[in-house]
Amino acid sequence: MRIAEIYSSLQGEGLLAGTPSVFVRTSGCNLRCAWCDTPFTSWAPEGDEIELPGVLAAVTALAPHHVVVTGGEPLLVADVADLCRRLRAAGRHVTIETAGTVWLDAPADLMSISPKLSSSGPPADTPGGWRARHEATRRDDAVLRRLVAAAPYQLKFVIDSPADIAETLAWIEDLERAGPPIDRGRVLLMPQGRTRAELAAKTAWLAGECARLGVGLARRRHIEWFGDVRGT
Repeated sequence: MRIAEIYSSLQGEGLLAGTPSVFVRTSGCNLRCAWCDTPFTSWAPEGDEIELPGVLAAVTALAPHHVVVTGGEPLLVADVADLCRRLRAAGRHVTIETAGTVWLDAPADLMSISPKLSSSGPPADTPGGWRARHEATRRDDAVLRRLVAAAPYQLKFVIDSPADIAETLAWIEDLERAGPPIDRGRVLLMPQGRTRAELAAKTAWLAGECARLGVGLARRRHIEWFGDVRGT
């Protein structure tokens, strides 16, 4: 599998924020978000081909009990299923970070799903037809429902404007019309921003909206702690 990086840090987002974790970041993605914070796994994918034993050895060499398998889009990689099975068999807690557009039977202790709203698309003149490709791929409710049913979950929506909140709520209602209720305590709104100043301003507004709606706020703590720095 193509691996962009393996490192230990603190989980910065979601229900497990602050938890010491090993991050295994695969390279390659089927989406092209305009605000992607890991372009080295999507817009210009990089990394080394590492066989499964090598990935497991790299994880074992690091101390944290929690492992986050992320990307890019890790569920594009067939070997990720075996990686997660072996990590859990070894007693590790596994979080899978996914955009929710691909189904792979990969076991997890937490399925961290970040559905991409319509505002995530790149500009219309992006080379490679990526605007249309992104829009055609970013939402698959059947896959989302399978992922939500597969493991304890969190749904993280990147929010840049009030319109994004309205779209999020409508999307949750669509999922519920065709499936079981979504736990609002596991719906998290996450501010879009790349700098501490941007995030502080966006978070101040978004915190009030989360309280009003009865959903969670997912601060981007790694930016607050380390800045927009790779390997954190």
